Amino acid sequence: MGIPYWAYVVALSLLFVAAERLWPWRRQKLLRRGFGLDLVYLVFNGYVLALLLAPFSGRIEALVDRVVVPVMGRGHVAAWPWWAQFLLAFFAMDFIRWGVHVLMHRVPWLWSIHRVHHSIVEMDWIGNMRFHWVEVVVYKAAQYVPLLLLGFDWPVLFALDVFSTAMGHFNHANLKVTLGPLRYLLNHPTMHIWHHDRELHGQYGCNFGINLSLWDWLFGTAYAPADREQPAALGFPGLARFPAGFLAQLWRPLLRSRR
Repeated sequence: MGIPYWAYVVALSLLFVAAERLWPWRRQKLLRRGFGLDLVYLVFNGYVLALLLAPFSGRIEALVDRVVVPVMGRGHVAAWPWWAQFLLAFFAMDFIRWGVHVLMHRVPWLWSIHRVHHSIVEMDWIGNMRFHWVEVVVYKAAQYVPLLLLGFDWPVLFALDVFSTAMGHFNHANLKVTLGPLRYLLNHPTMHIWHHDRELHGQYGCNFGINLSLWDWLFGTAYAPADREQPAALGFPGLARFPAGFLAQLWRPLLRSRR
């Protein structure tokens, strides 16, 4: 039996706790504002949610095999070398995630869900785990069927999930890392911080990349000012009226959508 996903999340989290203590970018307490709430999100999104969604994954795969595959067929990517599968999945999934992330900022109901993540006012690695569970459903729905049809090995997709979690921790971390020329390919903390700026850059925001900054540079949504290191304030207009508790943050967007 392989190592469960939550164990990788715990190991990565401890790694970034140590890194931020050794090489901090901003002077910031470990137990900063909102840390307790983010800890709840870490446990829920890193462990509980995976358990709740696991039964549905098998049902969706069976449905795709029964309904979609007879019509569209299934690819044979699983016959490729492991590294080739990983690279294809990495770029394909990241482009899909970039597109979904843009929609999260453009579609009002999706933005009401995504605001949970943007309620962060002090940024560090654990902010990566503050997100509404509906986001996971939306992202998985956009990615799941294409990946099933291509026929990737599941260990490759699992490894990609772990890598993406590490990149998410890194992008939100309190670390001043610019990556040099690789900043035009990979996302990084000094770029992603501007995505959380309370002041919008562009009509709907900027720097939507998940693992890759490439898509933002290609499609004109990149923002990386040379004259300022970081925003004056994080969040969004109206944040003072946004609920502060875990359950309230989860339920308010759902209740409004029913109205």
